[in-house]
Amino acid sequence: MAPALAPALALLQQRFVLGIVLLATAGTVVSQEVQAENVTVVEGGTAEISCHLHQYDGSIVVIQNPVRQTLFFNGTRALKDTRFQLVEFTQKVVKIHLSDAKLEDEGGYFCQLYTEDTHHQIATLTVIVPPDNPLVEVKEQAVEGGEIELTCISPRTRPAATLRWYRDRKELKGFTSKQENGKTFSITNSIRFSVDRKDDRDIVTCEASHPALKGQKKQTQYELDVQFSPTANIQPSQSLVREGDELNLKCEVTGNPRPTEIIWTRLNDSLPERAQIQGDVLSFPSLSLQDNGTYSCQVSNKHGRSSDQYVLVVYDPGAIIEAQTQVPYAVIGGILALLVFLVICILIVMVWCSVRQKGSYLTHEASGLDEHGEAREAFLNGGENHKRKEEFFI
Repeated sequence: MAPALAPALALLQQRFVLGIVLLATAGTVVSQEVQAENVTVVEGGTAEISCHLHQYDGSIVVIQNPVRQTLFFNGTRALKDTRFQLVEFTQKVVKIHLSDAKLEDEGGYFCQLYTEDTHHQIATLTVIVPPDNPLVEVKEQAVEGGEIELTCISPRTRPAATLRWYRDRKELKGFTSKQENGKTFSITNSIRFSVDRKDDRDIVTCEASHPALKGQKKQTQYELDVQFSPTANIQPSQSLVREGDELNLKCEVTGNPRPTEIIWTRLNDSLPERAQIQGDVLSFPSLSLQDNGTYSCQVSNKHGRSSDQYVLVVYDPGAIIEAQTQVPYAVIGGILALLVFLVICILIVMVWCSVRQKGSYLTHEASGLDEHGEAREAFLNGGENHKRKEEFFI
């Protein structure tokens, strides 16, 4: 036993004897109580353990850890662990702080009040372990037309974290498994889906949620690496070229892994001596008619090969100017022809409407003449029946 505890234990014995004497003489016992509250702390954080006293009269108060080691004896440190600090000791409350809380600190802390009776309460300390940013592992290299399997891992949490996959803000359903490692859990969530070349460099996100994060999320983004065969596409610096012009042919390449070598050739002939190759560009500083021909660029990677061709036609300056001036006139002629056609259509419609209205007028006019003729005939024959004539005009 530590020498520092000897005076305290002697004081405890004296109070115990004093309690018995008081009980024998007065025949009454003063009821004293102690209360404690459960505490939850995040690993590495600071826990506050409080013992609330009622009707305290100066009796001995002892606080013990889960293995029943005495931490404080009436305000005096008894265990050499500086992470425990006594921050308050009054007639109503005894309060200690535990800094850098660890899983080993978890358990019941005893708040004991020694009087003629021993009163104690247990404050249960729970240590929770939030997840770090989850880890993402890929099972094998993804290739166009195949599948990819991704696994999200949260190796150490308590309680178990929840893992979810997202792509384009849509959740991907995966398979979750949990493994217990002592007091903590290892959580994994695996997904598998088909991939194409358009999926290369897309982002998928693994998200971990946990009560200790208080609504926040821990995320890890993974950029898809989908390998696919290459493509080649020749793009000229200008469409129409004439003798003496400069021309650059660029071989635009895609592929994963990206092809590192581009092979330029000319169909049925060698490349012109003046032509220069600079990576993916074939340059002609000054074109001549001898440069005419079909040029090709070829690329390859471990998934396949591709090529593209470009037919180079070099014009003399006059031909180029003529070809360039014909295009605007053709456009203008087409527009004028369309306008003439529209005008003719409008005139046809106007004539048709005019003829229809005139025919309708003549029809109504003839009908009116017939009515006047009948009235005239009735007037001439009115002598036969005067009454009928009047009724007719009415």
